[in-house]
Amino acid sequence: MEALRLHSWKLGPGQPGQVIDQFTDADFKGVVDDRADVHINSREGRLYLGWFPMGRPGGDGEGSVIAVTGTAKLPGYRMSFDTETPAEIIAAAVAQVLATSRPL
Repeated sequence: MEALRLHSWKLGPGQPGQVIDQFTDADFKGVVDDRADVHINSREGRLYLGWFPMGRPGGDGEGSVIAVTGTAKLPGYRMSFDTETPAEIIAAAVAQVLATSRPL
């Protein structure tokens, strides 16, 4: 029988800069609201990132959201993460979303 292999897993929310710093002023606009939540939109309005350190109001522990609006031919998608999801995990998802975009 194989021996039990223990792992150490990244836990805790980490630093939001790992996520937010991926967005450039040239392609995105951001705002920090009165709750210190961060909202970032692509300039054409199809990509949205919301970072909610204390949880999204009415979101039942939702800590961040990535959403891409669809087109007339294809539906969009939405990913959400709870407040304790490590920033590195969210940053990796954001990096993949950004890597799939291309200017029109």
